[in-house]
Amino acid sequence: MAVETTEFDYVIVGAGSAGCVMANRLSADPSVSVCLIEAGKEDKSLLVKMPAGVGGLLKEPNPQNWFFWTEPQKHLNDRKLYWPRGKGWGGSSSINGMIYIRGHARDYDQWRQMGLTGWGYDDVLPYFKKAESYSEGDDAYHGRDGPLGVTNSGMEDSIYGAFVGAGVSAGHPTTDDFNGEQQEGMGPYQRTIADGERFSAARAYLHPVAGKRDNLAILSTGLVTKVLVEGKRATGVEAESGKGKTKRIIKARREVILCAGAVQSPQLLQLSGIGDPEELKAHGIEVAHASPQVGKNLQDHLDVVVVHEMTQKLSAHSKQAGLKKLFVGLDFLLRRKGAGTDNFLQAGAFLKTREGLDRPDIQLHLVNAIMIEHGFQEVKKDGFTVHACQLRPESRGEIGLNSPDPHEQPRIDPNYLDSEEDRRVMRESVKMMRQICAQAELDFLRGPEMVPGTDVVSDEDIDAHIRDGAETIYHPVGTVAMGAGDDSPLDGSLKMRGMEGLRVIDASVMPALIGGNTNAPVIMIAEKIADEMRSA
Repeated sequence: MAVETTEFDYVIVGAGSAGCVMANRLSADPSVSVCLIEAGKEDKSLLVKMPAGVGGLLKEPNPQNWFFWTEPQKHLNDRKLYWPRGKGWGGSSSINGMIYIRGHARDYDQWRQMGLTGWGYDDVLPYFKKAESYSEGDDAYHGRDGPLGVTNSGMEDSIYGAFVGAGVSAGHPTTDDFNGEQQEGMGPYQRTIADGERFSAARAYLHPVAGKRDNLAILSTGLVTKVLVEGKRATGVEAESGKGKTKRIIKARREVILCAGAVQSPQLLQLSGIGDPEELKAHGIEVAHASPQVGKNLQDHLDVVVVHEMTQKLSAHSKQAGLKKLFVGLDFLLRRKGAGTDNFLQAGAFLKTREGLDRPDIQLHLVNAIMIEHGFQEVKKDGFTVHACQLRPESRGEIGLNSPDPHEQPRIDPNYLDSEEDRRVMRESVKMMRQICAQAELDFLRGPEMVPGTDVVSDEDIDAHIRDGAETIYHPVGTVAMGAGDDSPLDGSLKMRGMEGLRVIDASVMPALIGGNTNAPVIMIAEKIADEMRSA
Protein backbone atom coordinates (compact mmCIF):
# COMPACT_ATOMS: atom_id res chain seq x y z
CA MET A 1 0.00 0.00 0.00
CA ALA A 2 1.36 3.39 -1.04
CA VAL A 3 1.91 5.86 1.79
CA GLU A 4 1.51 9.63 1.48
CA THR A 5 2.61 12.00 4.24
CA THR A 6 1.48 15.61 4.51
CA GLU A 7 1.50 18.19 7.29
CA PHE A 8 -0.84 20.99 8.33
CA ASP A 9 -1.38 23.16 11.38
CA TYR A 10 -4.87 21.78 12.00
CA VAL A 11 -6.33 18.45 10.90
CA ILE A 12 -10.14 18.24 11.13
CA VAL A 13 -11.74 14.81 10.97
CA GLY A 14 -15.26 14.87 9.54
CA ALA A 15 -17.00 17.38 7.26
CA GLY A 16 -20.25 17.32 9.20
CA SER A 17 -21.88 20.34 10.81
CA ALA A 18 -19.05 21.09 13.24
CA GLY A 19 -16.29 20.18 10.80
CA CYS A 20 -17.62 22.57 8.14
CA VAL A 21 -17.72 25.41 10.68
CA MET A 22 -14.20 24.71 11.93
CA ALA A 23 -12.76 24.45 8.42
CA ASN A 24 -14.26 27.78 7.45
CA ARG A 25 -13.42 29.72 10.60
CA LEU A 26 -9.88 28.42 11.15
CA SER A 27 -8.84 28.80 7.52
CA ALA A 28 -10.00 32.43 7.60
CA ASP A 29 -6.59 33.06 9.12
CA PRO A 30 -4.21 32.90 6.14
CA SER A 31 -1.23 32.26 8.41
CA VAL A 32 -2.41 28.74 9.30
CA SER A 33 -2.96 25.65 7.16
CA VAL A 34 -6.03 23.46 7.59
CA CYS A 35 -6.86 19.98 6.32
CA LEU A 36 -10.45 18.74 6.43
CA ILE A 37 -10.76 15.02 5.81
CA GLU A 38 -14.10 13.29 5.21
CA ALA A 39 -14.96 9.65 4.57
CA GLY A 40 -17.84 10.50 2.25
CA LYS A 41 -18.20 12.48 -0.95
CA GLU A 42 -19.09 16.03 -1.87
CA ASP A 43 -22.82 16.74 -1.45
CA LYS A 44 -23.79 16.87 -5.12
CA SER A 45 -26.91 14.72 -4.89
CA LEU A 46 -30.20 16.30 -5.94
CA LEU A 47 -31.84 14.61 -2.95
CA VAL A 48 -29.57 16.62 -0.66
CA LYS A 49 -30.36 19.95 -2.28
CA MET A 50 -34.11 19.33 -2.60
CA PRO A 51 -35.88 19.51 0.79
CA ALA A 52 -38.50 16.99 -0.28
CA GLY A 53 -35.70 14.49 -0.94
CA VAL A 54 -35.18 13.90 2.77
CA GLY A 55 -37.31 10.74 2.75
CA GLY A 56 -35.10 9.08 0.16
CA LEU A 57 -31.94 10.01 2.03
CA LEU A 58 -33.23 8.38 5.20
CA LYS A 59 -34.65 5.14 3.87
CA GLU A 60 -32.66 4.27 0.75
CA PRO A 61 -29.04 3.05 0.70
CA ASN A 62 -27.00 5.97 -0.60
CA PRO A 63 -23.53 7.54 -0.29
CA GLN A 64 -24.85 10.18 2.14
CA ASN A 65 -25.84 7.77 4.92
CA TRP A 66 -23.82 5.44 7.17
CA PHE A 67 -26.89 3.25 7.90
CA PHE A 68 -26.03 2.26 11.45
CA TRP A 69 -27.99 -0.20 13.59
CA THR A 70 -28.14 -0.47 17.36
CA GLU A 71 -27.74 -3.49 19.55
CA PRO A 72 -31.03 -5.25 20.47
CA GLN A 73 -32.86 -2.99 22.91
CA LYS A 74 -34.07 -4.90 25.95
CA HIS A 75 -36.89 -2.46 26.71
CA LEU A 76 -38.05 -2.38 23.09
CA ASN A 77 -38.77 -6.07 22.54
CA ASP A 78 -35.11 -6.71 21.72
CA ARG A 79 -35.42 -4.81 18.47
CA LYS A 80 -32.39 -3.43 16.66
CA LEU A 81 -33.11 0.18 15.76
CA TYR A 82 -31.97 1.86 12.60
CA TRP A 83 -29.76 4.93 13.08
CA PRO A 84 -29.23 7.04 9.94
CA ARG A 85 -26.17 9.28 10.23
CA GLY A 86 -24.83 11.65 7.60
CA LYS A 87 -21.83 10.76 5.46
CA GLY A 88 -20.17 13.24 3.12
CA TRP A 89 -20.04 17.02 3.05
CA GLY A 90 -22.46 18.45 5.57
CA GLY A 91 -22.76 15.20 7.53
CA SER A 92 -26.16 14.79 9.13
CA SER A 93 -27.12 18.37 8.19
CA SER A 94 -27.29 17.04 4.63
CA ILE A 95 -29.86 14.34 5.43
CA ASN A 96 -31.78 15.74 8.41
CA GLY A 97 -35.32 17.13 8.55
CA MET A 98 -34.06 20.74 8.34
CA ILE A 99 -35.66 21.86 11.61
CA TYR A 100 -33.84 24.78 13.25
CA ILE A 101 -34.16 24.47 17.03
CA ARG A 102 -31.68 25.62 19.66
CA GLY A 103 -33.14 24.03 22.77
CA HIS A 104 -34.41 25.71 25.92
CA ALA A 105 -32.39 28.47 27.59
CA ARG A 106 -32.42 26.45 30.81
CA ASP A 107 -30.57 23.63 29.04
CA TYR A 108 -27.46 25.78 28.71
CA ASP A 109 -27.84 27.33 32.15
CA GLN A 110 -27.85 23.75 33.42
CA TRP A 111 -24.52 23.13 31.68
CA ARG A 112 -23.15 26.18 33.48
CA GLN A 113 -24.53 24.89 36.78
CA MET A 114 -22.65 21.65 36.13
CA GLY A 115 -19.45 23.71 36.42
CA LEU A 116 -19.00 24.48 32.72
CA THR A 117 -18.23 28.18 32.96
CA GLY A 118 -18.92 29.99 29.70
CA TRP A 119 -21.68 27.63 28.53
CA GLY A 120 -24.74 29.36 30.00
CA TYR A 121 -27.49 30.64 27.73
CA ASP A 122 -26.19 34.21 27.80
CA ASP A 123 -22.79 32.85 26.75
CA VAL A 124 -24.01 30.78 23.81
CA LEU A 125 -26.76 33.03 22.41
CA PRO A 126 -24.26 35.31 20.60
CA TYR A 127 -22.92 32.29 18.71
CA PHE A 128 -26.38 31.13 17.66
CA LYS A 129 -26.90 34.64 16.31
CA LYS A 130 -23.46 34.76 14.69
CA ALA A 131 -24.20 31.60 12.71
CA GLU A 132 -27.65 32.65 11.57
CA SER A 133 -28.96 34.47 8.55
CA TYR A 134 -32.60 34.75 9.62
CA SER A 135 -35.02 35.75 6.90
CA GLU A 136 -36.98 38.03 9.25
CA GLY A 137 -33.90 40.03 10.28
CA ASP A 138 -32.06 40.39 13.56
CA ASP A 139 -33.53 40.98 16.99
CA ALA A 140 -32.73 40.01 20.57
CA TYR A 141 -32.74 36.32 19.64
CA HIS A 142 -31.82 36.16 15.95
CA GLY A 143 -29.00 37.19 13.65
CA ARG A 144 -29.15 38.09 9.98
CA ASP A 145 -25.51 38.30 8.91
CA GLY A 146 -24.38 34.71 9.49
CA PRO A 147 -23.79 32.01 6.89
CA LEU A 148 -26.66 29.65 7.85
CA GLY A 149 -29.92 30.39 6.07
CA VAL A 150 -32.94 30.10 8.40
CA THR A 151 -36.53 30.83 7.38
CA ASN A 152 -39.95 30.66 8.99
CA SER A 153 -42.28 27.92 7.83
CA GLY A 154 -44.94 29.34 5.57
CA MET A 155 -47.63 27.11 7.10
CA GLU A 156 -49.09 26.92 3.56
CA ASP A 157 -51.05 23.70 4.00
CA SER A 158 -54.25 23.99 6.02
CA ILE A 159 -53.30 21.09 8.28
CA TYR A 160 -50.59 23.12 10.03
CA GLY A 161 -52.85 25.90 11.23
CA ALA A 162 -55.50 23.35 12.15
CA PHE A 163 -52.96 21.40 14.20
CA VAL A 164 -51.92 24.51 16.13
CA GLY A 165 -55.57 25.39 16.71
CA ALA A 166 -56.29 21.84 17.88
CA GLY A 167 -53.50 22.16 20.40
CA VAL A 168 -55.02 25.35 21.78
CA SER A 169 -58.40 23.63 22.09
CA ALA A 170 -56.64 20.83 23.97
CA GLY A 171 -55.43 23.38 26.51
CA HIS A 172 -51.92 24.21 25.30
CA PRO A 173 -50.41 27.67 24.74
CA THR A 174 -49.04 28.94 21.44
CA THR A 175 -45.71 30.51 20.55
CA ASP A 176 -44.60 32.17 17.34
CA ASP A 177 -40.89 31.47 17.88
CA PHE A 178 -39.57 28.28 19.46
CA ASN A 179 -36.12 29.94 19.50
CA GLY A 180 -37.29 33.16 21.07
CA GLU A 181 -38.51 34.26 24.47
CA GLN A 182 -40.96 31.36 24.95
CA GLN A 183 -40.35 27.84 23.73
CA GLU A 184 -43.43 26.22 25.24
CA GLY A 185 -46.51 25.90 23.06
CA MET A 186 -47.86 25.03 19.63
CA GLY A 187 -46.40 26.85 16.67
CA PRO A 188 -44.51 27.00 13.36
CA TYR A 189 -41.01 25.67 12.92
CA GLN A 190 -38.05 27.58 11.60
CA ARG A 191 -36.14 25.60 9.01
CA THR A 192 -32.72 25.51 7.41
CA ILE A 193 -34.30 25.99 4.01
CA ALA A 194 -33.60 29.11 1.96
CA ASP A 195 -34.10 30.02 -1.69
CA GLY A 196 -35.98 26.74 -2.04
CA GLU A 197 -32.98 24.58 -1.07
CA ARG A 198 -31.67 22.74 1.94
CA PHE A 199 -29.21 24.95 3.78
CA SER A 200 -26.80 22.39 5.16
CA ALA A 201 -23.63 23.25 7.06
CA ALA A 202 -21.72 22.43 3.88
CA ARG A 203 -23.68 24.96 1.88
CA ALA A 204 -23.36 27.55 4.63
CA TYR A 205 -19.71 27.12 5.59
CA LEU A 206 -17.80 24.85 3.21
CA HIS A 207 -18.90 25.65 -0.34
CA PRO A 208 -18.17 29.38 -0.03
CA VAL A 209 -14.49 28.66 0.71
CA ALA A 210 -13.80 25.32 -1.01
CA GLY A 211 -11.17 25.81 -3.72
CA LYS A 212 -10.85 29.50 -2.83
CA ARG A 213 -8.38 29.38 0.05
CA ASP A 214 -4.90 28.10 -0.60
CA ASN A 215 -4.51 27.22 3.08
CA LEU A 216 -7.54 24.86 3.15
CA ALA A 217 -7.24 21.31 1.79
CA ILE A 218 -10.40 19.18 1.63
CA LEU A 219 -9.80 15.46 1.26
CA SER A 220 -12.98 13.53 0.43
CA THR A 221 -13.45 9.75 0.55
CA GLY A 222 -10.72 9.43 3.15
CA LEU A 223 -11.57 7.15 6.03
CA VAL A 224 -9.62 8.12 9.14
CA THR A 225 -8.61 4.91 10.87
CA LYS A 226 -6.54 6.21 13.77
CA VAL A 227 -5.43 9.26 15.67
CA LEU A 228 -1.64 9.19 15.93
CA VAL A 229 -0.37 9.64 19.48
CA GLU A 230 3.17 10.23 20.68
CA GLY A 231 3.42 10.23 24.45
CA LYS A 232 0.47 12.33 25.54
CA ARG A 233 0.18 14.37 22.37
CA ALA A 234 -1.95 13.80 19.27
CA THR A 235 0.35 14.36 16.31
CA GLY A 236 -1.92 13.62 13.36
CA VAL A 237 -4.14 10.97 11.83
CA GLU A 238 -3.85 7.88 9.71
CA ALA A 239 -6.34 7.53 6.87
CA GLU A 240 -7.18 5.34 3.89
CA SER A 241 -8.39 6.44 0.48
CA GLY A 242 -9.04 4.80 -2.85
CA LYS A 243 -10.68 1.74 -1.24
CA GLY A 244 -7.67 1.14 0.94
CA LYS A 245 -5.10 1.44 -1.84
CA THR A 246 -3.44 4.54 -0.38
CA LYS A 247 -2.49 5.14 3.22
CA ARG A 248 -2.23 8.75 4.28
CA ILE A 249 -0.35 10.08 7.27
CA ILE A 250 -1.57 13.62 7.93
CA LYS A 251 0.47 15.36 10.58
CA ALA A 252 -0.92 18.17 12.74
CA ARG A 253 1.53 20.79 13.96
CA ARG A 254 -1.04 22.33 16.30
CA GLU A 255 -4.15 20.20 16.82
CA VAL A 256 -6.19 17.25 15.67
CA ILE A 257 -9.88 18.15 15.85
CA LEU A 258 -12.40 15.29 15.81
CA CYS A 259 -15.76 16.28 14.33
CA ALA A 260 -16.93 12.78 13.42
CA GLY A 261 -20.15 12.85 15.46
CA ALA A 262 -21.61 11.21 18.54
CA VAL A 263 -21.15 7.73 17.06
CA GLN A 264 -17.81 7.88 15.29
CA SER A 265 -15.79 10.30 17.43
CA PRO A 266 -15.82 7.85 20.38
CA GLN A 267 -15.25 4.96 18.00
CA LEU A 268 -12.18 6.62 16.50
CA LEU A 269 -10.80 7.51 19.91
CA GLN A 270 -11.18 3.92 21.05
CA LEU A 271 -9.56 2.59 17.87
CA SER A 272 -6.66 4.93 18.66
CA GLY A 273 -6.19 3.59 22.18
CA ILE A 274 -8.02 6.45 23.91
CA GLY A 275 -10.83 5.26 26.14
CA ASP A 276 -11.74 2.72 28.80
CA PRO A 277 -8.68 0.48 29.27
CA GLU A 278 -10.84 -2.60 29.84
CA GLU A 279 -12.75 -2.01 26.61
CA LEU A 280 -9.55 -1.43 24.67
CA LYS A 281 -7.78 -4.48 26.03
CA ALA A 282 -10.79 -6.65 25.19
CA HIS A 283 -10.18 -5.79 21.53
CA GLY A 284 -6.40 -6.08 21.67
CA ILE A 285 -5.85 -2.34 21.42
CA GLU A 286 -2.88 -0.85 23.25
CA VAL A 287 -3.87 1.87 25.70
CA ALA A 288 -2.44 5.24 24.64
CA HIS A 289 -4.51 7.30 27.07
CA ALA A 290 -6.95 6.07 29.72
CA SER A 291 -10.26 7.94 29.60
CA PRO A 292 -12.92 5.52 30.90
CA GLN A 293 -15.90 7.74 30.07
CA VAL A 294 -15.21 7.83 26.32
CA GLY A 295 -18.24 6.24 24.69
CA LYS A 296 -20.37 6.46 27.83
CA ASN A 297 -23.19 8.93 28.63
CA LEU A 298 -25.03 8.26 25.33
CA GLN A 299 -28.39 10.06 25.23
CA ASP A 300 -30.93 10.20 22.43
CA HIS A 301 -34.50 11.31 21.73
CA LEU A 302 -36.75 8.26 21.45
CA ASP A 303 -39.77 8.89 19.25
CA VAL A 304 -43.30 7.49 19.04
CA VAL A 305 -45.99 8.35 16.49
CA VAL A 306 -49.72 8.73 16.06
CA VAL A 307 -50.77 8.35 12.42
CA HIS A 308 -54.13 9.23 10.85
CA GLU A 309 -55.43 8.75 7.36
CA MET A 310 -56.70 11.90 5.65
CA THR A 311 -60.12 12.31 4.13
CA GLN A 312 -58.78 14.89 1.66
CA LYS A 313 -55.91 14.79 -0.82
CA LEU A 314 -53.78 17.34 0.98
CA SER A 315 -50.65 15.46 2.03
CA ALA A 316 -47.27 14.89 0.46
CA HIS A 317 -48.55 11.67 -1.09
CA SER A 318 -51.06 13.36 -3.39
CA LYS A 319 -48.68 16.19 -4.15
CA GLN A 320 -46.08 13.73 -5.48
CA ALA A 321 -48.10 10.71 -6.63
CA GLY A 322 -47.56 9.19 -10.07
CA LEU A 323 -46.48 11.60 -12.79
CA LYS A 324 -46.67 14.48 -10.33
CA LYS A 325 -43.29 13.37 -8.98
CA LEU A 326 -41.71 14.20 -12.34
CA PHE A 327 -43.24 17.68 -12.38
CA VAL A 328 -42.21 18.25 -8.77
CA GLY A 329 -38.62 17.46 -9.74
CA LEU A 330 -38.71 19.68 -12.82
CA ASP A 331 -40.27 22.55 -10.91
CA PHE A 332 -37.51 22.32 -8.35
CA LEU A 333 -34.73 22.04 -10.93
CA LEU A 334 -35.93 24.89 -13.12
CA ARG A 335 -37.47 27.33 -10.65
CA ARG A 336 -36.72 26.16 -7.09
CA LYS A 337 -40.49 26.22 -6.56
CA GLY A 338 -43.26 23.82 -5.64
CA ALA A 339 -43.52 20.75 -3.43
CA GLY A 340 -39.84 19.91 -3.90
CA THR A 341 -38.91 22.88 -1.71
CA ASP A 342 -40.93 21.57 1.26
CA ASN A 343 -39.89 19.15 3.99
CA PHE A 344 -43.61 18.70 4.84
CA LEU A 345 -42.76 19.43 8.46
CA GLN A 346 -43.82 22.98 9.21
CA ALA A 347 -45.43 22.90 12.65
CA GLY A 348 -44.94 21.27 16.01
CA ALA A 349 -44.96 21.87 19.73
CA PHE A 350 -42.99 21.84 22.97
CA LEU A 351 -45.22 20.67 25.82
CA LYS A 352 -45.13 19.49 29.42
CA THR A 353 -46.42 16.06 30.42
CA ARG A 354 -47.01 17.11 34.04
CA GLU A 355 -47.23 20.16 36.24
CA GLY A 356 -44.21 21.50 38.06
CA LEU A 357 -41.69 21.26 35.22
CA ASP A 358 -39.52 24.29 34.52
CA ARG A 359 -39.48 23.58 30.77
CA PRO A 360 -41.23 21.33 28.23
CA ASP A 361 -40.28 17.67 28.34
CA ILE A 362 -41.74 16.52 25.01
CA GLN A 363 -41.49 17.83 21.46
CA LEU A 364 -44.02 17.21 18.69
CA HIS A 365 -43.28 17.19 14.97
CA LEU A 366 -46.24 17.23 12.58
CA VAL A 367 -45.47 15.59 9.24
CA ASN A 368 -47.95 16.14 6.43
CA ALA A 369 -47.49 12.56 5.27
CA ILE A 370 -47.70 9.02 6.55
CA MET A 371 -44.24 8.25 7.87
CA ILE A 372 -43.85 4.97 9.73
CA GLU A 373 -40.50 3.42 10.68
CA HIS A 374 -38.36 6.13 9.00
CA GLY A 375 -40.43 5.77 5.83
CA PHE A 376 -39.45 2.12 5.30
CA GLN A 377 -43.15 1.22 5.38
CA GLU A 378 -44.40 2.92 2.24
CA VAL A 379 -48.13 3.65 2.54
CA LYS A 380 -49.62 4.97 -0.68
CA LYS A 381 -52.42 7.08 0.73
CA ASP A 382 -52.95 10.50 2.22
CA GLY A 383 -52.40 10.94 5.93
CA PHE A 384 -50.52 12.81 8.62
CA THR A 385 -48.10 11.76 11.32
CA VAL A 386 -47.55 13.34 14.71
CA HIS A 387 -44.19 12.48 16.29
CA ALA A 388 -43.46 12.87 19.99
CA CYS A 389 -40.04 12.56 21.58
CA GLN A 390 -38.95 12.80 25.19
CA LEU A 391 -36.56 15.73 25.42
CA ARG A 392 -34.46 14.83 28.46
CA PRO A 393 -34.35 11.07 29.00
CA GLU A 394 -32.85 9.69 32.18
CA SER A 395 -31.61 6.52 30.46
CA ARG A 396 -27.97 6.36 29.42
CA GLY A 397 -26.30 4.13 26.88
CA GLU A 398 -22.89 3.80 25.27
CA ILE A 399 -20.88 3.53 22.07
CA GLY A 400 -18.29 0.77 22.02
CA LEU A 401 -16.38 -1.37 19.57
CA ASN A 402 -17.53 -4.49 17.80
CA SER A 403 -14.05 -4.96 16.41
CA PRO A 404 -10.65 -3.25 16.21
CA ASP A 405 -11.29 -3.06 12.46
CA PRO A 406 -12.13 0.58 11.59
CA HIS A 407 -14.32 -0.60 8.72
CA GLU A 408 -16.70 -2.34 11.14
CA GLN A 409 -19.67 -0.46 12.55
CA PRO A 410 -19.34 0.44 16.22
CA ARG A 411 -21.48 -1.10 18.95
CA ILE A 412 -24.41 1.25 19.59
CA ASP A 413 -26.45 0.62 22.72
CA PRO A 414 -28.72 3.57 23.62
CA ASN A 415 -30.36 1.59 26.43
CA TYR A 416 -33.70 3.22 25.66
CA LEU A 417 -36.45 3.28 28.33
CA ASP A 418 -34.23 1.94 31.09
CA SER A 419 -35.85 4.51 33.38
CA GLU A 420 -39.45 4.29 34.58
CA GLU A 421 -39.73 8.08 34.19
CA ASP A 422 -38.82 7.72 30.53
CA ARG A 423 -41.57 5.15 30.09
CA ARG A 424 -44.08 7.45 31.81
CA VAL A 425 -43.21 10.41 29.60
CA MET A 426 -43.52 8.39 26.41
CA ARG A 427 -46.87 6.96 27.54
CA GLU A 428 -48.22 10.43 28.35
CA SER A 429 -46.99 11.79 25.03
CA VAL A 430 -49.20 9.30 23.17
CA LYS A 431 -52.22 10.40 25.19
CA MET A 432 -51.46 14.07 24.54
CA MET A 433 -51.03 13.54 20.80
CA ARG A 434 -54.34 11.71 20.64
CA GLN A 435 -56.06 14.46 22.59
CA ILE A 436 -54.82 17.07 20.11
CA CYS A 437 -55.76 14.97 17.09
CA ALA A 438 -59.30 14.53 18.44
CA GLN A 439 -60.10 18.26 18.44
CA ALA A 440 -62.69 19.79 16.13
CA GLU A 441 -60.12 21.83 14.20
CA LEU A 442 -58.92 18.63 12.51
CA ASP A 443 -62.39 17.21 11.75
CA PHE A 444 -62.27 18.40 8.13
CA LEU A 445 -59.43 16.07 7.18
CA ARG A 446 -58.90 13.57 9.98
CA GLY A 447 -59.50 9.98 8.92
CA PRO A 448 -59.15 6.75 10.93
CA GLU A 449 -56.24 6.33 13.30
CA MET A 450 -53.77 3.93 11.71
CA VAL A 451 -51.16 3.95 14.48
CA PRO A 452 -51.38 2.95 17.32
CA GLY A 453 -54.92 1.97 16.29
CA THR A 454 -58.21 2.19 18.15
CA ASP A 455 -57.63 -1.13 19.91
CA VAL A 456 -54.71 0.41 21.85
CA VAL A 457 -56.45 1.97 24.85
CA SER A 458 -55.04 1.08 28.27
CA ASP A 459 -51.70 2.14 29.69
CA GLU A 460 -50.54 -1.43 29.20
CA ASP A 461 -51.60 -1.30 25.54
CA ILE A 462 -49.78 1.99 25.01
CA ASP A 463 -46.64 0.69 26.69
CA ALA A 464 -46.74 -2.37 24.43
CA HIS A 465 -47.15 -0.15 21.37
CA ILE A 466 -44.12 1.91 22.41
CA ARG A 467 -42.02 -1.19 22.96
CA ASP A 468 -43.05 -2.48 19.55
CA GLY A 469 -42.78 0.70 17.48
CA ALA A 470 -40.70 3.48 19.05
CA GLU A 471 -37.70 4.64 17.01
CA THR A 472 -34.98 7.26 17.22
CA ILE A 473 -35.61 10.76 15.94
CA TYR A 474 -31.89 11.12 15.25
CA HIS A 475 -30.39 13.18 18.09
CA PRO A 476 -27.60 11.16 19.78
CA VAL A 477 -25.21 13.14 21.98
CA GLY A 478 -22.91 12.94 24.98
CA THR A 479 -20.41 10.18 24.20
CA VAL A 480 -17.25 12.30 24.61
CA ALA A 481 -18.71 14.76 27.06
CA MET A 482 -17.22 17.95 28.41
CA GLY A 483 -17.41 18.43 32.13
CA ALA A 484 -15.88 20.16 35.12
CA GLY A 485 -14.70 16.95 36.79
CA ASP A 486 -11.48 15.12 36.08
CA ASP A 487 -13.45 12.05 35.00
CA SER A 488 -14.99 13.92 32.04
CA PRO A 489 -13.17 13.20 28.78
CA LEU A 490 -13.13 16.88 27.76
CA ASP A 491 -12.72 20.20 29.53
CA GLY A 492 -14.85 23.25 28.81
CA SER A 493 -12.67 24.15 25.81
CA LEU A 494 -13.34 20.67 24.39
CA LYS A 495 -9.72 19.62 24.83
CA MET A 496 -9.05 15.99 25.70
CA ARG A 497 -8.10 15.86 29.37
CA GLY A 498 -4.57 14.62 29.99
CA MET A 499 -3.51 15.07 26.35
CA GLU A 500 -2.21 17.84 24.15
CA GLY A 501 -3.17 18.68 20.60
CA LEU A 502 -6.55 16.93 20.61
CA ARG A 503 -10.08 18.33 20.71
CA VAL A 504 -13.50 16.90 20.00
CA ILE A 505 -16.13 19.24 18.57
CA ASP A 506 -19.53 17.75 17.67
CA ALA A 507 -22.70 16.47 19.37
CA SER A 508 -20.68 14.00 21.43
CA VAL A 509 -19.40 16.82 23.65
CA MET A 510 -22.81 17.74 25.11
CA PRO A 511 -22.92 16.77 28.79
CA ALA A 512 -26.73 16.63 28.73
CA LEU A 513 -29.15 16.39 25.83
CA ILE A 514 -30.79 19.68 24.95
CA GLY A 515 -34.55 20.08 24.51
CA GLY A 516 -34.85 20.00 20.75
CA ASN A 517 -33.21 19.13 17.45
CA THR A 518 -29.42 19.07 17.72
CA ASN A 519 -28.08 20.52 14.48
CA ALA A 520 -28.23 24.19 15.46
CA PRO A 521 -26.55 23.55 18.84
CA VAL A 522 -23.68 21.66 17.16
CA ILE A 523 -23.09 24.60 14.82
CA MET A 524 -23.16 26.95 17.81
CA ILE A 525 -20.64 24.82 19.70
CA ALA A 526 -18.25 24.88 16.75
CA GLU A 527 -18.66 28.64 16.30
CA LYS A 528 -17.89 29.22 19.97
CA ILE A 529 -14.76 27.05 20.06
CA ALA A 530 -13.50 28.39 16.72
CA ASP A 531 -13.78 31.91 18.14
CA GLU A 532 -11.93 30.84 21.27
CA MET A 533 -9.15 29.21 19.24
CA ARG A 534 -8.74 32.21 16.97
CA SER A 535 -8.64 34.56 19.95
CA ALA A 536 -6.04 32.55 21.87
